[in-house]
Amino acid sequence: MFLAWNEMKHSKLRYGLVIGVIFLIAYLVFFLTGLANGLAQTNRSAVDSWKADHIILSEQANKNLRLSRFSTALADEVKADQTAELTQASASIKANDKSKVNVNLFAIKSDEFLRPKLSDGKIFSKTGQVVADSSLKKAYQLEIGDEIILGDSGKKLTITGFTDKASFNVQPVLYLNKDTLTSILGDNSQAATISALVVRGKVNQVPKGLESMTTASFIENLPGYKAQNLTFSFMIGFLIVIAAIVIGIFIYILTLQKKEIFGVLKAQGISNGYLSRMVFAQTFILALLAVGLGLLVTMASALVLPTSVPFQINPLFFAGISVLMILIAVFGALFSVVSIVKVDSLKAIG
Repeated sequence: MFLAWNEMKHSKLRYGLVIGVIFLIAYLVFFLTGLANGLAQTNRSAVDSWKADHIILSEQANKNLRLSRFSTALADEVKADQTAELTQASASIKANDKSKVNVNLFAIKSDEFLRPKLSDGKIFSKTGQVVADSSLKKAYQLEIGDEIILGDSGKKLTITGFTDKASFNVQPVLYLNKDTLTSILGDNSQAATISALVVRGKVNQVPKGLESMTTASFIENLPGYKAQNLTFSFMIGFLIVIAAIVIGIFIYILTLQKKEIFGVLKAQGISNGYLSRMVFAQTFILALLAVGLGLLVTMASALVLPTSVPFQINPLFFAGISVLMILIAVFGALFSVVSIVKVDSLKAIG
């Protein structure tokens, strides 16, 4: 470690460039990971907040909440430990700055477990009142008591409270009661049906025409969710491998440039093991500094990103990626170790 650190201090520019290249790759990996986590949460955060075990949808919906519709009579035939009704609809609203925002309308009963946990305000109690996702508060400066206009219909909804992490399919959620949804949709048959039964505990009986699935299965089948996660996973995986290859190439080239020095050291009786440990230590220091710097800059970036960017830091996942990048980089130093073992002292000095 002593020899590795002193050589790096002596050649600051050379090793600084190596750290700089690895830092940029590490920063890109962490930033993409944060975006992947953020996008995943905007797809599923409302579902996670239910803390449910099963979701029951119409068999014809192909596990898609937006396509699921069934009658309350059919829902009454379901036998399960604890159930809550949910009716979903889509709409656009006009915020204070007249911007149009696409939202999900979740009609629920305020006395059932789907009732959102409020971060501010109170639950809806009358027709025309809603609880909104707090992202709307941050992005559009909405406050409790503000009125939002539904699309071009001119119908107004009053915000009574805000709840955190309530988005579904990358759109914020407005929680309301069934009467409010009926007033919005008018005579539309959608308001008289149920989109899903959300279950906590076991499902004992599901009638024909309905399909029960675990919450995990329901999330995996959200439109675009699986494809998005796979895309980001492949991108992040390839970047980690590329970072390891880059650091391995740099260390290998630096090792070749020091071939004569290694020959002299071996002639003085320094063992291959000691020199190999030096290369591993040097690689570990370079990777640690670059990955650590990339992590710090990523966290700083998260503080200045606009609220419209779905970015979320997962400490456990970031720690795992950091360890993985460092370990793979150290493993890449094996090529340099092999070249050191092959150095012939007499040829190197001659």
